[in-house]
Amino acid sequence: MAHHPGMLYVTMQPAAELAPAEFHEWYNNEHGPTRLRLPQIFSNGLRYAATDDQQPHFLASYDVTSMHHLATPTYTTLRANRSPREAGVVAQIAISRYFYDLRAEKRNADVFKPIESLSDREAEGQVLVAVEHVVQADNSDNEAAHQKLESWYDEEYTPMVSKVRGWLRTRRFRTATDLADPATPLTYLHLHEFARDNGLSNKSEDEPSLYGSAYQPTARHADVHSSLITTARHRTYGLFYVFGPAPRDLHSLSQLSNDKAFVSSPDARIRTEPNNGAPTLQAFVTTSDGLSIPYQIEGNPDPAAPTIAFSNSLLTSYHMWDDLVALLKQHRPEFRILRYNTRGRHAVPEPPVPATLDMLADDLATLVGALRIEKLHALVGVSMGGATTLKFALKYPALLDRFVACDFNVASSDANTAAWKERIAVAESPAEGNTPGIRKLAGITVARWFHPHTMTAKPQVASAMTEMVGDNDVQGFRYSCQALWGYNLREGPEMAQCKVPGLLVVGDGDGKGALVKAMEGFRGEIGEKGVELRVVPEAGHLPMFESPEGFWEAVKGFL
Repeated sequence: MAHHPGMLYVTMQPAAELAPAEFHEWYNNEHGPTRLRLPQIFSNGLRYAATDDQQPHFLASYDVTSMHHLATPTYTTLRANRSPREAGVVAQIAISRYFYDLRAEKRNADVFKPIESLSDREAEGQVLVAVEHVVQADNSDNEAAHQKLESWYDEEYTPMVSKVRGWLRTRRFRTATDLADPATPLTYLHLHEFARDNGLSNKSEDEPSLYGSAYQPTARHADVHSSLITTARHRTYGLFYVFGPAPRDLHSLSQLSNDKAFVSSPDARIRTEPNNGAPTLQAFVTTSDGLSIPYQIEGNPDPAAPTIAFSNSLLTSYHMWDDLVALLKQHRPEFRILRYNTRGRHAVPEPPVPATLDMLADDLATLVGALRIEKLHALVGVSMGGATTLKFALKYPALLDRFVACDFNVASSDANTAAWKERIAVAESPAEGNTPGIRKLAGITVARWFHPHTMTAKPQVASAMTEMVGDNDVQGFRYSCQALWGYNLREGPEMAQCKVPGLLVVGDGDGKGALVKAMEGFRGEIGEKGVELRVVPEAGHLPMFESPEGFWEAVKGFL
């Protein structure tokens, strides 16, 4: 089988009884992202809706890096192992799948950008004109006929189309005969891409009229169509959704009834819950070194809603933000909310390597990109997440509008490194009775983290955090905590030149007040004018967990 690029081209017509939201939620949150998690096969995934009055109404296209991949188990098992939900939805859709080899491409070099590199805002509404030319059966194996046809495409047809205002790119494909059903007629497919603002005509009864005065049929046009082409069809579509490897469609999910909740099997790593219009979506992304990072998105289901992301501390999960997120959803319903588990919570890649702040910032950038978030409205992080937040602001300023960094320091010391090594020894120590080493570390850690007021007046809060810390992966802790060894965000000019507006927050009892002094000492070094520091009373190292109302008071104006 040939090793060259091509396309998987899928047309779909849902049955009238299949609710549109159910169709889109399945495709956007299960079907499409599953394929985009195979970047060695699929470089993009795009969804279009017809703008003409023809059916099928929906089109999905996937650029394929090499068509031979579509005959490998990596791809074929996707279809063989459909979830029960997918099988039920697919049974209600008339689906036609086509395989095409890429034959030629012409771009408008001045303005063309691949759709997957654009933001959703930039990409939505681009126009696709899909033209199929079915080759006469007696010319299917006639190489001279193909040369004549392709010469016409290159010398006359595509140059004419490229003169239409708003033209971006034309690609020519041909049926991949080694993948298609033998009964499939040999077809040339032309995909003409246009900007939203274009010179296409509304008169689209035939293809030439669609291009207006830019396209004037010639004698050569007539000869090719009469002697080589048996059927010519054209369709017009508007782009409405671009896949990433991370499910993100809260809008469709919010329109479903609660009985349409979905849990992937057997791993349960993807969960979609309509929650009576207040949807929650849990899934994962894969980092460049192969680690799965779980995340959860919720809040405003509008795809254009601004997103606030949260980066948790070492040893905790994204559930440490639960109470604060509840307040945020209550008081600021305009936001979409993104949480994720820092590497080391569940595992580290094999072979394990120590984490760095650069690596943690890159993980978040990978997640933001996979979710196709153009720019975070805000990033809030605490402890190691606080250091990650500042590092992210310095390394990826174009992805962030503002940040809140809490209970951290901009540099570590030899004493800090020694303390982390002692904690690793506790976590890896033999169990005492039914208490493994990581559980011993949890008790010690929470007593050190929390304010005395929390320990005495809110024992249930301390107990919940002890459970959360005790559930951490031991090897994950060993290698992720090393991100806090020997780092110094003061090195280089980046911190002083930070352009992203920031706010620092700290619990008044963190380190018995020592961290308040430390953060007061470096707040003037962030950006040209420094940043403000706010102190949460009766809170220690995790003020948003110990005193969510107090923390909300500290940050609500800034957010």
